[in-house]
Amino acid sequence: MTIKLYDFELSHSAYRVRLLLSLLGISYETLPVDVLKGAQKQPEYLDKLNPLGLVPVLVDGDLVLRDSYAIDLYLTRQYGGEKWFPVNAVDSAKIMEWLSYSNNEINHSLEALRRFYFGLDKNVNVEVTQERANKVLTFLNTHLAKHEWLALERPTLADIACFPAVALAKDGKVSLEPYIHVLAWIERVKSLPNFISMPGI
Repeated sequence: MTIKLYDFELSHSAYRVRLLLSLLGISYETLPVDVLKGAQKQPEYLDKLNPLGLVPVLVDGDLVLRDSYAIDLYLTRQYGGEKWFPVNAVDSAKIMEWLSYSNNEINHSLEALRRFYFGLDKNVNVEVTQERANKVLTFLNTHLAKHEWLALERPTLADIACFPAVALAKDGKVSLEPYIHVLAWIERVKSLPNFISMPGI
């Protein structure tokens, strides 16, 4: 049975799932959701797929998953072996640190600015959020000055989780030019076999 992905091309969360599916070499069917026209808020979508009215949603047989982090964790466990998310306690904890960082610090700074400039969220204090984005990028840059990858000494789900919003920083009018180690990491991610891009990257 073919995996189905309810997708919106400009969503960095949906792209995170598309990217991992490609890196894992998994075939799937894309079902576009017109977020700009509110298709994700229609009763059928809310009732059958995601009561939160968000994308992406992944359907694999009888399984319906509605959060991009949960989807990626499922895909790595179900189809990726231990390459992207090892089962040992130390390595998995190191990866989870970065998934949390992506969902909190990165999403509430870089992605918040992107949503603001796309007109999707006007309740953003741009000055404060831009300052937070610069702190996020400084932290990443310092870490990546000493490490090629975020969690382990090879690419993992940590890198896939953090990559989209960071690589799309310019959509939120945040320059990556001062962060040379972040830029080098972005190029390493883009060099992974089966890497796919999205508008803005």
